[in-house]
Amino acid sequence: MSAVLSLSQVRKSYGPVQALKDVSFSVPEGSVFGILGPNGSGKTTLLSIILDVLKADGGSFLWFGQPGSPEGRRRIGSLLETPNFYHYLSAVDNLRITQSISGRGTGTDIEAVLHQVKLHERRKSAFKTYSLGMKQRLAIAAALLGSPRVLVLDEPTNGLDPVGIAEIRALITELKNAGHTIIMASHLLDEVEKVCTHVAILKKGSLVVTGEVNEVMQDEDVVELGAADLNALAAAVRSFGSGHHIDRAAGTVQFTLPKRSAQLDAINSHCFSQGIVLSHLLLKKKRLEARFFELTGDAEGSAS
Repeated sequence: MSAVLSLSQVRKSYGPVQALKDVSFSVPEGSVFGILGPNGSGKTTLLSIILDVLKADGGSFLWFGQPGSPEGRRRIGSLLETPNFYHYLSAVDNLRITQSISGRGTGTDIEAVLHQVKLHERRKSAFKTYSLGMKQRLAIAAALLGSPRVLVLDEPTNGLDPVGIAEIRALITELKNAGHTIIMASHLLDEVEKVCTHVAILKKGSLVVTGEVNEVMQDEDVVELGAADLNALAAAVRSFGSGHHIDRAAGTVQFTLPKRSAQLDAINSHCFSQGIVLSHLLLKKKRLEARFFELTGDAEGSAS
């Protein structure tokens, strides 16, 4: 799978603050690529650099294998913040103004993008009558003018209620299925898990990890055991899983296994064969949030 975007050692500072520290990764064509991280991780700075809003202090990036150019930029639709639509104008009229300013697309594009974002039936309604979710879908429609191959979206569900969030998630999935590559920053771990195929996690300007979502954010099972002799129990199950921990206050030994790989009967039989009778055997699901916190050290799980 070819890369639509490749970053190499991109860095950016604001005075003494290093917003990005030699960040490198590639975005595969046809993916929904999430950029995730705690507050101050550099997500918006990164998007601003690849869209030529900000200039990097060092490093480079390529779009479609080539340095950035006006021609290449026309193949990229973006939403860094909600456009300043006129509240008293309709969706069609607002998109006409957007189109005249950007020079992207033709008159027929407006009808097409309104169908894509499911606003065609409300195309003549004033912007002020739209819900927050509808306003965000119109902003995405503006980014779709000119049929870009790539969409770059900064916090596309920010401020929306659950219904609006669900609408944008469904739209992103439909756009991917229609052949668009989507790069999106989000502070919502759940959003990345549900709509993204790939992810890059940033922490204080550094790239922590990148790859396919189901590999990077792999869920795990936690096995919790109890027995009279915790030291002997821990030694007996050392060959199972990883991250073994003795909790003496709780009287348990814990370790983790890849999701759906725990064989409790086999663990019980193994312990019995070692002369250990289990008083406690429990399988618990390790939440994805725990994996995210492990990677970022972010106790609250928020990001921007």
